[in-house]
Amino acid sequence: MKLQIARIQSVIEPLREEIINHKVYSVINDIDDLKVFMQYHVYAVWDFMSLLKSLQIGLTSTTTPWFPVGNANTRYLINEIVTGEESDVDKEGVRKSHYEMYLEAMEQCGADTTPIQQFAAILKETGSFFKAYTEADVPKEAREFMDFTFQVINGKQSHLQSAAFTFGREDLIPNMFISIVRDLNQKFPDQLSLIKYYLERHIEVDGDHHSHLALEMTAELCGDSEAYWKAAEEITVASLQQRINLWNGVYNEIVGIKA
Repeated sequence: MKLQIARIQSVIEPLREEIINHKVYSVINDIDDLKVFMQYHVYAVWDFMSLLKSLQIGLTSTTTPWFPVGNANTRYLINEIVTGEESDVDKEGVRKSHYEMYLEAMEQCGADTTPIQQFAAILKETGSFFKAYTEADVPKEAREFMDFTFQVINGKQSHLQSAAFTFGREDLIPNMFISIVRDLNQKFPDQLSLIKYYLERHIEVDGDHHSHLALEMTAELCGDSEAYWKAAEEITVASLQQRINLWNGVYNEIVGIKA
């Protein structure tokens, strides 16, 4: 299985490099630029939690009466990741999900949380993504990003959900955020403590722990099936292309605002 993981990592390396070194980071030069970035990125933070929970639903028993699902190792792996993502500790040591931490970081720097809050409230009430997108005026690239994520979720194939989660999200996040943290520390010293904490926490938790758990989970789910590994590679490539598209949207808006 190490060979299959290495093969996927080799195939996606150009896409990973494009994301890690994306031009959007170079145009985040002041607080207003950062606000735009966060107002797009928050949708990826939110739908990440949905992808995470879809894996937990598929790999564990979340209904009663309880019956064991799958094998105990995959149950452990996903539950361990969920615990860290859904109930981590914030800068003050208070339990919060990473999504809730991100919203607080947005509020601290003055980013507008109204659209994402409105989107979530309408979706919760109606179940209609179209209505939530329209009424909250969600950016096109963020809509496309979430549509892709929920196609993966609704496909109910745990090995594909795990691949998108692992290679398209968990295994990518630490490297992607290192670039942002470096720039933030240089450009906005002592002004953005909550977003710094959020990003550094992701680097610490995902890089040192969650990415390893996620890789093991994907290996377990794909097993010895060459077809599963090939499909995992394809979904991973598509996931990374969606991230590039999202970052392109942020870049175009920031540059457009300054033009």
